[in-house]
Amino acid sequence: MSKKVLITGASSGIGRDIARVFDSLGCELIITARREDRLKALASVLNGTPRIIAGDISGADGAQELYELTKDENIDILINNAGFGVWGDFTKTSCGREVDMIRLNVETMHVLFKLFLKDFKERDSGKILNVASMAGFAPGPYMAAYYASKAYVLRLTQSVAHELKESGSAVTVSALCPGPVDTEFNKVAGVHFASPSLSSKYVAKYAVTKMIQGKTVIIPGTAMKAAAVVSKLTPDPISAAVTAAIQKNKGK
Repeated sequence: MSKKVLITGASSGIGRDIARVFDSLGCELIITARREDRLKALASVLNGTPRIIAGDISGADGAQELYELTKDENIDILINNAGFGVWGDFTKTSCGREVDMIRLNVETMHVLFKLFLKDFKERDSGKILNVASMAGFAPGPYMAAYYASKAYVLRLTQSVAHELKESGSAVTVSALCPGPVDTEFNKVAGVHFASPSLSSKYVAKYAVTKMIQGKTVIIPGTAMKAAAVVSKLTPDPISAAVTAAIQKNKGK
């Protein structure tokens, strides 16, 4: 599999392990994140020699700048992975921190998705993986803004996937919706999970496999697949109450 892959948020967690999966497949990588030292550490253990782009890509300007730096690289696959979460009562969490999160989780994702998709559709080839979350399936008290941001990622991806199918395009877009994963996300968000977490290596390998197959919504793990089915059958007020009970314990 000789493809060129651009991965955002590649310095840790799922992004880092997706880079390792594509490297093992013989792909050429462009990896980006804020922490250059982490990117260099990743590059040192890969078989190939990835291009490193260190910097803050949050917001429309950051996304546009990354696109300008890479648009002539003939990217085949975009992994839209950069993001983080904020935990707490909505009236008490930092508005500035949440706005930063929305800029990265939503605005950056949207701009990169749109710009690269236009290029991919024009040449009728390419794949995009937007990293959403199981959080996108339900209301999320005590992580309200994060859940809302991931619902945006999920629904946007599903909608665009349908447009591509109707147009007869060979381009595919996917939304990765993991449940708890053992990454730095928990520390950044200020939470811990009581339920078992999947390894980011497992999630990365599963995500790449399903994305290559063209699956639109990718949910790693049997338990999370079942949870997604249940969420569709559960009224929103009940989902909100259950989620609230779970989220309250995460900050303890």
